[in-house]
Amino acid sequence: MAQAASPGFPTAVVAWVDLLGYGAAIARAGFDPAHPEAKLAIGRLRRFHRLVAEHSKRAFPTLVMNDGAVAYRDLSPGDASVTADFLRDAWRLFAAVNAAEARDAFPGARMVIAAGFRMKGRRAGLDADELRLRALFESVQAGRLSVEQALQRAGRLRSAFDIGPPLQANFAFPKAYVAGQAGSAGGLGGARCFLDLTLLGRSRDGLDLGETITWRHPKLGLAAEFAPLNAEPFVGLGETPPGVRDGRSVARALAAKA
Repeated sequence: MAQAASPGFPTAVVAWVDLLGYGAAIARAGFDPAHPEAKLAIGRLRRFHRLVAEHSKRAFPTLVMNDGAVAYRDLSPGDASVTADFLRDAWRLFAAVNAAEARDAFPGARMVIAAGFRMKGRRAGLDADELRLRALFESVQAGRLSVEQALQRAGRLRSAFDIGPPLQANFAFPKAYVAGQAGSAGGLGGARCFLDLTLLGRSRDGLDLGETITWRHPKLGLAAEFAPLNAEPFVGLGETPPGVRDGRSVARALAAKA
């Protein structure tokens, strides 16, 4: 338990969001991209990707995986505003996707926000790209390539292998993903946003939360208490609302449940 909360393990938060009913629509189209229902589903998918891209930023990076996307960030040990900012950004993405879905009478999207420890990941693909770019820069300095030639080559670089270090051995990610996939069977049904309560302290100021849901996945040994977040959090409460925890407090809450 002490090891789990040690400074060597960053405390992370992720938000997993995925489109409800997308796979069923593709199946009804017989996995034929020319089928009218498949075209409708693909249009829905592209809009989802666009909305995720529009809401992504340095402090709220995302990774898209077909009809799902994950946003992620390390929490600050002593600054609860980082946690609050992530929750605000996650809600804005969730609300934007579901507003667009409602306009076309689609089923909507479910989001699960979860906290967990993570290992510091390898940079593999990122480091390889950095080496290739450095080689191009050195070639320009040495006069072997013009700036224009180097830019053309840089534009053609493509990694054969890539990795998102903050998501590797990130134990918040499987919690959010598996809970989201469990859906109604796990008590987390519908196009709603579910919040891991380890991210919160005792105060619920600025939060419209539904009833607490105790979720477990016995085979994986995962468990958490979630509550539906029904409205934008912390409106008008400033950078650091009273009910949100910093990374150190989240780590202690996680360790206590281990």
